This record gives sequence, structure tokens and C-alpha cells, in this order.
Amino acid sequence: MERIPILKMGVFLLVTIQVDMHDRLALTLQDDLTDQIVKHRARGVLIDISTLEMVDSFIGRMLGTIASMARLLDADTVVVGMQPSVAITLVELGLSLKGIRTALDVEKGMAALQLAFAERGDTQDDDS
Repeated sequence: MERIPILKMGVFLLVTIQVDMHDRLALTLQDDLTDQIVKHRARGVLIDISTLEMVDSFIGRMLGTIASMARLLDADTVVVGMQPSVAITLVELGLSLKGIRTALDVEKGMAALQLAFAERGDTQDDDS
């Protein structure tokens, strides 16, 4: 079964989508990601979608759902690398992606997660 790798980086998780997303893969990612957030007590999730050239309404909603689930598990979500065509499609579909921060690239996305982590005053160590 095809899976998207989830990498642990300190108290954050990094997801880099390198394949075309389809509905089943999005659902698997959602399940895997929530499991990893709990397992590692992650405080942030960075999702790199720079290789996605298009999204449909299901994938757009799944991104929102993933962010909502992460928030319930006390983790912030940042999506990076959104192509202009993807942003246009999301707007045309009327999807607002509430609860998701965006950044241009992975470096800026990690900085946003670190800032959110510092602002929360979280003291969890990253050896879990």
C-alpha cells in the first residue's frame, strides 16, 4: 500500500508529498499523521505540497481536516510550497482551510512553527 513518509524533526513532524494525491492516499495520510502526532507528542506539522500541481475539493477538505485533527491533538499545522494554480483552485472551490497557516517554503514554514511553539511557552522536550 502506498504511503507518504512522515519525518520527525524534534517536536515537529514533516510531511513531503512527492506523489499525486488520490482519495485513498489522503485518508491514509490523515490516519498515519494523527497516529504519529500522538506517538511522538508532536507540537507541529509541516506539510510540503510543492509538487502538487492540482487539487480537487476532497483533497482540499482533507488538508483542512488534517489541520483540525492536529489542532485537537495540540499541534499546529503549516502548509508550504503551494503552487499558484492550487491556490486559485482552492479559492474557486470556496475552501478556506481554516486553522492552517501557510508559508512559501519549508524554511519559512519551520520558522512559523518554531515561533508558534515559542509563543505557546511549551516546554516539552523532543526526546520522545
